[in-house]
Amino acid sequence: MGTPRSARWIMIGLLLIMVIIVQLVFPEEHSLRAATGGSAAPWLIFGGIGGLIFVYSHFIARLRVKTGADDAPTASPAKRKGSFSDTELNRYARHIALREVGGAGQKALKNAKVLVIGAGGLGAPVLQYLAAAGVGTIGVIDDDTVENTNLQRQVIHKDASIGMPKVFSAQAEMEAQNPFVTVKPYHRRLDDSLAPELISEYDLVIDGCDNFETRYLVNTTCVAGGVPLVSGALSQWEGQLSVFDPARGTPCYQCIFPAAPAAHLAPSCAEAGVIGPLPGVVGAMMALEAIKIITGAGTPLRGQMVIYDALYAESRSIKITPRNDCPICALTRA
Repeated sequence: MGTPRSARWIMIGLLLIMVIIVQLVFPEEHSLRAATGGSAAPWLIFGGIGGLIFVYSHFIARLRVKTGADDAPTASPAKRKGSFSDTELNRYARHIALREVGGAGQKALKNAKVLVIGAGGLGAPVLQYLAAAGVGTIGVIDDDTVENTNLQRQVIHKDASIGMPKVFSAQAEMEAQNPFVTVKPYHRRLDDSLAPELISEYDLVIDGCDNFETRYLVNTTCVAGGVPLVSGALSQWEGQLSVFDPARGTPCYQCIFPAAPAAHLAPSCAEAGVIGPLPGVVGAMMALEAIKIITGAGTPLRGQMVIYDALYAESRSIKITPRNDCPICALTRA
């Protein structure tokens, strides 16, 4: 008939309504009712399904407008940077609905590159939530393998992964959770020969490692490259986290911890123990800080440190300031 698509759908809808009316109003023996099935039930089910499809398609269309997914219709959706498929729009709908994130924030997450140091206690929840949030490229570096003792708290790893390198175990779980992200595993220890080149490839670094040597190396490299660093630590029942970003006037890690403490003052989790859910709490907070930095939402923990005491259900925030004599970041701030 040469009518527009919208008009065709309206006519189909009217026809469906007329058939349902026939089934509900005409007597059972009427020939027209018999010719259209003899019962209103299948037509009502058909109409309900059609209505759900209609509502869903309009919902997706609104999200596409909000995210600008149709700004470049000539490019392939899979190749357009920051573009979303319908499945992705539906997946991230709760983010896009947030005023502080919206379509622009979700695009920023998709275009972001985040490097996570360590795939253990803190790295496990960080990696899971970054993947779930739709961070486009996630690097993870760790030289360790999954052990039975890890499974009490490192929830990204499964019993079947015992003996597997943690980076590959984490990669498999992240890609199973969200196939729209790219995971780059590095099964090796981060050292000074690798750190500058690797960190320069990423927009943000999240440090969840378990030794001070690596922490200082990551801090020094991030300061030199102007890369924001989200850092967390935990022991027994207590955890802490902060955002170190001297390029924006805040202290670096070494401003707050000028030297590593004596070994007996900072025992490892194997020596001192750690309650299972604590890494999940602190790691989720670290992932949240990363999302805030990437999207520009709220106020990240720059210039402050949060300390969480799980045993007594207490948390406190303390102000931290740069040291003028810091050997790592003083010149950068100048």
